Amino acid sequence: MSLHDLFQYIDCTRSSTALRESYYVFPIVEGTHVISLALSVGLVIWFDLRLAGWILKDQSVSAVFRPLRPFMLGGFAITFVTGAMLFWSLAMRCYGSPFFWAKVIMLLLAGVNIAIYHLTIDRHSAEWDKLAMPPVQARIAGLVSLTLWVGIIAAGRMMAYFL
Repeated sequence: MSLHDLFQYIDCTRSSTALRESYYVFPIVEGTHVISLALSVGLVIWFDLRLAGWILKDQSVSAVFRPLRPFMLGGFAITFVTGAMLFWSLAMRCYGSPFFWAKVIMLLLAGVNIAIYHLTIDRHSAEWDKLAMPPVQARIAGLVSLTLWVGIIAAGRMMAYFL
């Protein structure tokens, strides 16, 4: 089965059609997606700005991250579920959208960036956590994250206009 066939199968399911044609559920899912995205990515941007050394220099990186983490993760969980539902309802339109594929690639890159940060740089955070300016690797991780999330949001908005 090709990727095209898979997307076509999803698009033809009853649940996809029902969601796509719903007067109430689709707008609720879409609205929830946008609100949860604002929560999760808004907090990620806040953390990334600290990681880049641009804000809250008087607070340690871990002190900034610790209270944001549950809200970021909760927001991402809701964003993931609602995003999957939006994809499910418009699979074939997504398949033909360059903005969808750009968003998918940037989401994967953001995941790699997060993994690299937590598996390498963050493991040594005890050494640099309280510095006003984190080490260059941490700042790069923060700037890469900021750039990717701006791109992800832009691609998502473009999808909304061109699907």
